[in-house]
Amino acid sequence: MNKHPRKGGKGSTKLQDLVVVAFLDEMDQAREYETLLRLNDIPAVVKEHLDGGLDGKTIAIMVPEDYLDEAHVVIESQDAYDDLCDFTMEEDEDLDFGADDMDDEGY
Repeated sequence: MNKHPRKGGKGSTKLQDLVVVAFLDEMDQAREYETLLRLNDIPAVVKEHLDGGLDGKTIAIMVPEDYLDEAHVVIESQDAYDDLCDFTMEEDEDLDFGADDMDDEGY
């Protein structure tokens, strides 16, 4: 991944210079994405938007436009990793190996 040089100040990027990389419904997940992006040297901002949906709000993860493609890759990679972990955990729950059928006395 190409790393972008850090800009002079932490707040040097203006809100109007940002683009939305993802919309979410939960603030906890938005904060996780924000942390993930920042750990990968991608400046990120979480912003709540009022909308006409059932709960009336959507949370946007925003990054500078120059970082948009890289941010998509980081988020998609994390989502794929989370899906893999969920899948393997579900598989482990289904595996029983007939433990109830084994009798210690017969061995």
